[in-house]
Amino acid sequence: MSKLKIAIQGVPGSFHHQVALRNFGENIDIISFTTFEPVAKAVATEEATFAVMAIENSIAGAILPNYDLIDRYGLSIRDEYYLPIGHQFMALPGQTIQDITEVRSHPMALLQCKAFFAQHPHIKLKEDTDTASVARDIAEQTLPGVAAIASSIAAEIYGMEILAPDIQTVKSNFTRFIILQKEAVVAPYSVDKASIKVTIQNQPGGLAKLLTLISEKGMDLSKIQSIPVIEKPWEYAFFIDLVFTDHSVFSNTIEEIRGSFGEVKIFGEYLSRKQ
Repeated sequence: MSKLKIAIQGVPGSFHHQVALRNFGENIDIISFTTFEPVAKAVATEEATFAVMAIENSIAGAILPNYDLIDRYGLSIRDEYYLPIGHQFMALPGQTIQDITEVRSHPMALLQCKAFFAQHPHIKLKEDTDTASVARDIAEQTLPGVAAIASSIAAEIYGMEILAPDIQTVKSNFTRFIILQKEAVVAPYSVDKASIKVTIQNQPGGLAKLLTLISEKGMDLSKIQSIPVIEKPWEYAFFIDLVFTDHSVFSNTIEEIRGSFGEVKIFGEYLSRKQ
């Protein structure tokens, strides 16, 4: 039996890699990419069966370009996964924090550790494409004085020493990942969450009326992000996550939104995993 092919952004030891293993098990083939767009493309072209993609962090907020990728490549959200994030400050063995002059990591990781680096102003921050790949490169190139922010698993894989554990500013730090596939599939269980895109026609108070409708239907709007519709000046698309207890209420509300506000696209219906 062939293994599932899972596309991720990052290398072994990355947070995406951890979610892939936890969600699908270890008997999978990981297809790694340095950025998010080829991850989406791999699923759209069926190079990969599924993809794992970060969509928001409890500290740094939404990763807005990833919403656009889901839309442009016509992907469906199969599930979601909340991963507790612990950022470890690591370097080649035998060094101290005072020996470190530069730290490299993903911009989101650097943002989530601002308070730690405020206490160590001698360390220069440098953005990179991935957390674990920085740890790998430091180890492979034997770079003294350079540190990485990555997971404890990455430190173990690449033989790095953790100089300061859990340096994230907010200790209760979670990233929400979504599991993507090409075709929409009806879940084999009762769903209570949906991700949609609503393109509101240019009308006074359109967004306020939409939010009022959602509230009146007893649904929880857990996330909303807006982007302008490039080909339609002064119109906006809203990426919305809705949590509901009655699926029929959700379905009827979607039809009302289509009739009163504009185009609606459903990215996925799935079970909320937030604890």
